[in-house]
Order: sequence, then structure tokens, then C-alpha cells
Amino acid sequence: MGRTRLSSIVFDASDARELAGFYGRLLGHEVRSDEPDWVLIGPPDGSGPALAFQTERRYVPPVWPAGPGDPQMMLHLDIEVDDLAAETARALELGATLAGHQPQDDVRVLLDPQGHPFCLWVRTAP
Repeated sequence: MGRTRLSSIVFDASDARELAGFYGRLLGHEVRSDEPDWVLIGPPDGSGPALAFQTERRYVPPVWPAGPGDPQMMLHLDIEVDDLAAETARALELGATLAGHQPQDDVRVLLDPQGHPFCLWVRTAP
């Protein structure tokens, strides 16, 4: 069997560059590829999967939590942080918005500038 590995996670967006810039600043990732409708970012040391963003002219943001007939999110990122309050504030300064529904005390659900939900979370002691 040949080698198989996850290389990137791709997000649709109305503006690939805008969303790549947001996640690049949030995660400290650098641009690896920049084409007219496609941007790939990843960790500076090359470890782990990259994030890619493609411009989709008919992009419709998901609704979270979704109700009947709402566009559903297809996936979301869980981003572990050391300081939930500080990193939530930083994400908001970078352009995220706080989701109206917050299901857990040790997790913050935010929406990126294109409306994709993502979670910041802190590891709690077992």
C-alpha cells in the first residue's frame, strides 16, 4: 500500500485571499501558494496539514446552529489555545465574530469573516 496522508483542508469562500489572510494571522501560518482564486497557507516549519481557500462565486455562508432549510456547516476547525479569553479577544480583533450559541464553558464558538464556524478551546485537567 502506498503512502496516504492528509495534506490540506479546503474552504470555499467568496474571497479566498481575505479568508486565507484571516487564518494566516490567527494561526501564524505563511502563504505557500497564491493563485487568482486559490490560496494555500501552512505552518512556517512545514509541519501538519495546510489550509487552502478557493473562491466560490456563489458561496453561501453556513448557519450555526442550523435550523430546517438553513445552509449546514460541512466541518469546523477546533483550535487549542492556552488562554481562552485572550485568544477569543484576538480572534475578534482579527475579524471573527462570536457565535450566539456557546454550548460549553471551555470552548468558544466563533465565525470567521466568511461565516465558517470554528472553535477555540482549552484543555482541562482530567
